[in-house]
Amino acid sequence: MELRQVRSFLALAEECHFGRAAARLHVAQPALSQQIKQLERELGTTLFHRSTRQVELTEAGRHLTGYARALLAEAERARAHMAELATGRAGRVSVGFIGTATYDVLPHVARTVRARLPNIALDLRGELLTPDLVDGLRTGAYDLAVFRSGTEGLHLTPLRSERLVAVLPAGHPLASGRPVALGDLAGEPFVIHPAQPRSAMYDRVLSACDRAGFRPSSLVEVGETATLVVFVAAGHGVALVPQSVQSLRLDGVTYMPLAEAESVDLVLARRERRNSPATEQVASVIEECVRG
Repeated sequence: MELRQVRSFLALAEECHFGRAAARLHVAQPALSQQIKQLERELGTTLFHRSTRQVELTEAGRHLTGYARALLAEAERARAHMAELATGRAGRVSVGFIGTATYDVLPHVARTVRARLPNIALDLRGELLTPDLVDGLRTGAYDLAVFRSGTEGLHLTPLRSERLVAVLPAGHPLASGRPVALGDLAGEPFVIHPAQPRSAMYDRVLSACDRAGFRPSSLVEVGETATLVVFVAAGHGVALVPQSVQSLRLDGVTYMPLAEAESVDLVLARRERRNSPATEQVASVIEECVRG
């Protein structure tokens, strides 16, 4: 059966009059009659009792009416869904976030996409390291990624620059008053994101310490940002994090501004080609959520 045959059958079934059904379909009456005869041949049964005075559904025709309505409704749903896919208003998009963007960016993006693009299924993953996100983009595990360093072969969109802040245990001598000078943290153990696989924050923190004239006395490497802050609260050392991490409120720590203007950049990454319309829609939402 072709959809045009189904539409013709249903119009005649509802009108029970060839002239009215043909006018409804904007076709000539002989063409409608031919479509009905062809459909009956294909199905091997008579669908209408015809006389010079009236047209009536046969038992087979009455049964086919339910199927015809369901077929046309399903075809319309498919058409509407294809249109939404083509415009990026439906689909599935996987987004990965580094740990320091997990707490403020990820929830905002999830809420905004759910409100504006309810037919896009989001797969969100947080607390990831940049090397894992880069690999995931290249293998197709992620459609989009939010991280802090550039890499070749990906399309990068700058999102924002963030000042670094110091995370100190509550009660630390520097945990109140004026901004903390990095040099005042010389001799302190540092809780830091890992060197292997290499986090972008690992290099950024050590470079900042180098510019302040010291190397941390010891390093405690932690993969997740939340765990890093917990380690500081437990007294394992101090840390430097982007200021957005301050949204992670935990007892036992104090966030202090730095005297130095140390900052890190946040970028949105995607593959350079073959991005779906839904991916581009979600990318626009992420840009708006971060910049706005």
